[in-house]
Amino acid sequence: MKLTILGGGGFRVPLVYGALLQDHAEGRVTRVVLHDLDAGRLSAVTRVLAEQADGVPDAPEVTATTDLDEALRGADFVFSAIRVGGLQGRADDERVALAEGVLGQETVGAGGIAYGLRTVPVAVDIARRVARLAPDAWVINFTNPAGLVTEAMSRHLGDRVIGICDSPVGLGRRIARVLGANPKEAWIDYVGLNHLGWVRGLRVAGRDELPRLLADPDLLGSFEEGKLFGVDWLRSLGAIPNEYLHYYYFNREAVRAYQQAEKTRGAFLHDQQARFYAEMSNPDAPALKVWDQTRAEREATYMAENRETAGAGERDEDDLSGGYEKVALALMRAIARDERTTLILNVRNQRTLSVLDTDAVIEVPCLVDANGAHPVTVDPLPGHATGLVCAVKAVEREVLAAADSGSRTTAVKAFALHPLVDSVNVARRLVEGYTDVHPGLAYLR
Repeated sequence: MKLTILGGGGFRVPLVYGALLQDHAEGRVTRVVLHDLDAGRLSAVTRVLAEQADGVPDAPEVTATTDLDEALRGADFVFSAIRVGGLQGRADDERVALAEGVLGQETVGAGGIAYGLRTVPVAVDIARRVARLAPDAWVINFTNPAGLVTEAMSRHLGDRVIGICDSPVGLGRRIARVLGANPKEAWIDYVGLNHLGWVRGLRVAGRDELPRLLADPDLLGSFEEGKLFGVDWLRSLGAIPNEYLHYYYFNREAVRAYQQAEKTRGAFLHDQQARFYAEMSNPDAPALKVWDQTRAEREATYMAENRETAGAGERDEDDLSGGYEKVALALMRAIARDERTTLILNVRNQRTLSVLDTDAVIEVPCLVDANGAHPVTVDPLPGHATGLVCAVKAVEREVLAAADSGSRTTAVKAFALHPLVDSVNVARRLVEGYTDVHPGLAYLR
């Protein structure tokens, strides 16, 4: 079975390959094709993968190419993990937004909109190529903003593109762990958009255990989200929000923390990974060891500004192991082998949330089998969450419209309508600032 990874020179690709190396069942991936625009990054990652595979019998064959059509042709699965504009683009997204006093995070607020406007045209081109060169392939989208990009691709691939994120899985795992439950035996009642969802219940053996957590201040304050949001706010909500909702609920504090930080997250990652890829230019460098040390630092500093603002302290050791590669592999196995499972995924709404149309991509538990991912029926969101979901989905639709038409006016509208952008004039200046620094936005007229 052939797996193509777009963005194959990306830093997190060894996580995916490491998970593949642990799969020895029939019908597993036997060939991995890495595609990237940067041959140097491909070479570095290929070295890491070679060291991972050393001594592993029947390790999947790895090849690398800068030819997109060659990479896609005949693929059974396509993992899309591209970053249009690179980490310099992310750093610029943050810098331009913070100069206007608004959030520049890569998936939330102004930064997410700018990243989406750069990425959607490229993702649409990929979707069209997949439809032509590998019409039977399943596309698993890692590319952020995951919900927005998945919806853009779904207009050309239908339900054969599925978006994934490790945030809901990690959240459910932490809740189950603090309740003393096995995460594999828990049903997580989670719904929303990517990076904008809430856990409303966690059922073990048919019983909802979340009320027990909400009723116990010590238990509630003992894990990541309790520390991040505060016990009182979680009890007011009656739910546990995705960590990215900290940017909405504590926006001023988050913006201030980012403005005061020595470096933004994008600038930190840009410099960190530049050192990694530079070190990989030395043929004698221990590739896997260097990569693993860099990865550990990256994971430990995740959302550091938010945790500092909330006084949440360092991340727990159990939260440093990532997880998106495990979601991707579980999804791929369920489809390829008809190993039925339940996963929280980004899929078209169908009739799941009545406040959104059928084609809107949402993040929700899905039953997965050989025919793909099928969203389960969920209870309606409360009013405050419904309002936020509808507002952000409306912004996503304006981003898609701007990317399709090239309309600068529509791009301004997308920024201005976002709940975290508080002025039409700021929205206009953001579009000016982003088009000045991003060649990928030259299409906006």
